[in-house]
Amino acid sequence: MTHDPNPDLSGLTPAEKASLSSGADFWTTKAVGDVPSLVLTDGPHGVRRQAGATDHLGLSESLPATCFPPAVGLSQSWDPDLVARVGAALGAEAGALGVDVLLGPGINIKRDPRGGRNFEYFSEDPVLTGVLGGAWVSGLQSTGVGASLKHFAANNAEHDRMRSSSDVDPRTLREIYLRAFQKVVRTSAPWTVMCSYNRINGVYASENHWLLTTVLRQEWGFDGVVVSDWGAVQDRPAAVAAGLDLEMPGDGGASDARLLAAVEDGACSAQDVDTAASRVAALAARARGSRRDRAADSAPTPEVGAREVEAHHALAREVASRCVVLLKNDGALLPLAPGGSVAVIGGFARNPRYQGGGSSHVNPTRVDVPLEEIRALAGSGAVAFAAGYAADARGDAEPGDATELREEAVRAATDADTAVVFLGLAEHQESEGFDREHIELPAEQLDLLAAVVRAQPRTVVVLSHGGVLRLAPVADLAPAVLDGALLGQAGGGAVADVLFGRVNPSGRLGETVPVRLQDTPAYLNFPGENSAVLYGEGLYVGYRWYDARDMEVAFPFGHGLSYTSFAYSDLELEQDGAGITAHLTVTNTGDRAGREVVQFYVAKPDSAVSRAPRELKGFTGVTLEPGSSERVSVLLPREDLAYWEVRADRWVVEGGEYVVSAGASSRDLRATAAVAVEGDALRLPVTLDSTLGEVMADPGAAALLAQAFTPPAAAEGSDNAMGMDMARMMASIPIRRLASFGPTGLDELEALVARINAED
Repeated sequence: MTHDPNPDLSGLTPAEKASLSSGADFWTTKAVGDVPSLVLTDGPHGVRRQAGATDHLGLSESLPATCFPPAVGLSQSWDPDLVARVGAALGAEAGALGVDVLLGPGINIKRDPRGGRNFEYFSEDPVLTGVLGGAWVSGLQSTGVGASLKHFAANNAEHDRMRSSSDVDPRTLREIYLRAFQKVVRTSAPWTVMCSYNRINGVYASENHWLLTTVLRQEWGFDGVVVSDWGAVQDRPAAVAAGLDLEMPGDGGASDARLLAAVEDGACSAQDVDTAASRVAALAARARGSRRDRAADSAPTPEVGAREVEAHHALAREVASRCVVLLKNDGALLPLAPGGSVAVIGGFARNPRYQGGGSSHVNPTRVDVPLEEIRALAGSGAVAFAAGYAADARGDAEPGDATELREEAVRAATDADTAVVFLGLAEHQESEGFDREHIELPAEQLDLLAAVVRAQPRTVVVLSHGGVLRLAPVADLAPAVLDGALLGQAGGGAVADVLFGRVNPSGRLGETVPVRLQDTPAYLNFPGENSAVLYGEGLYVGYRWYDARDMEVAFPFGHGLSYTSFAYSDLELEQDGAGITAHLTVTNTGDRAGREVVQFYVAKPDSAVSRAPRELKGFTGVTLEPGSSERVSVLLPREDLAYWEVRADRWVVEGGEYVVSAGASSRDLRATAAVAVEGDALRLPVTLDSTLGEVMADPGAAALLAQAFTPPAAAEGSDNAMGMDMARMMASIPIRRLASFGPTGLDELEALVARINAED
């Protein structure tokens, strides 16, 4: 399919051009002349296509669609191929439901575990986020449905989200909060990018020319449409001038009138309006071509076909099973053997929590109930159920008080061979629109777990939640813990598959689980106040923070166990212009087939700039039969080795030795090797405010400086007499201050600076 990136809009009036860059209603754009209307709708993990009339709150009932694991669960697969398959399935359903652009994926970094929308985001790490987000976009757009990469940018909290300014330094912004966006834009070319509600260093994202034009278009080469988050536009003329192409939703034309008035007043140029209209028209032409390719240019079938419903539910179960993380398995309690008696405890087993609340809430085609799926796989073993605590995943109350429910659960656990306790957060406890105040499980659930474990030492915990929880109390009590995060509509079957060993778990955590909330990087700077939040932790987000502080964690980033075991050997590194290629042999040393996720972390121990002790730069999955080995090779791209040099305002790869470690998590590093990397040329202009140390680091500049300036005689050999390191003290002196120490005047120093800068 091809489309015209520069449609001819010469026949349209200024008013018609203005109308192209705003919505007709909540989910559609205007049809103007030959430009057709577009349908955009929510759906990072399922298509939320509203039935009948749309509404400005987006609350009307939506058509049934497959609810795949939200990003918090999907990320735990660490499998871009699997994520791409989910994207393709979403695209097929979106196309069937007449959707042109699906609003996703959300790739904001999980800065703080209290973030209310963390369930919609992949990870605390930009490389993992960028790789998985790019796979999602590629999979979706392979079906002819466009993605909307969101929320651009630094949108990491729900508190005061329509006004708050994310105040973040340039290097942190580039390396942590923009890096995943850059990777997805360059590798997967999303049709649209959605700007966020918040301000960035005081400027609204929708009005941020540096963000939307300088960075996104000029630096990264984005050629699609920038759409606003719904209601994110504060000043449309300023937004259009900054590079916003489409304001959503529509407001009946009032915004169009303001834009036209701004053009007449000179506050916004007619060219900016034409550019925005042209981009929207090009997107509409691309979407129309896709509809024709799907033979669906007429009225869409307002449902997903029965065959697709079944196939996609099966895919959802496969995907969910790959997203389950085995956090702990003392004594090889898992997998369970069919035929044994099981006590299933907790309302979440009967009414599961499988998605987040808010704009991404999907009307699922069906829902697997964990209790029923466990019974289906338990064979001849008896499966009893006890509610255990008062509220299920929907917040519905169970009959009986807490004591009665707990006692009933203890009796069931005592009578069974194994207890499986479902714990987690209910829908109303975490959602879009607000941030959490803590990361605790309900006390009633922890009291229940303690009582059950006392009665039945063979206890397995299954967790359901959208944001990180404090898991130290759970890990201290239960010998086996499965973390499902949110697993989508087929999560119940997936959990049963893992419990009984039909699937060997291979999920890995996409974020660090801290020992306590107070240990987290942004603890004192979240969610902000007075409509601003300081990103005071800088680069040290997630595992970077805990590693830099050598701090204990409950479970590290990348952690996940298996029912088998793996060994790493023969790590070898090659370096060329593309980056570092790591070669490693992985061997299944256990007695079950399984999948291992090999993670590659890079360190620059002698770096001249502040860096985390190690950073994820690549990963791969390998599936092996017992006793078999495979040699894997992973490219750690050169651009991912670069840091943002604020003085040069560009990416720089620092030369020297890099240490690469292969591991099963950020704290389980099993093979290490080093390789020399040629650095980028970096010569910063010398000014009178440059220090002697900075100048002396450049051999050519140092030679010129030595010719022009001789240290005072009194300074020679004075270290012992004065009890100081004179050379280190002198290194911090700006060049202009040399005029105070000797015969060299300011005019001569200015001439010296000019000579240094003139040298090649």
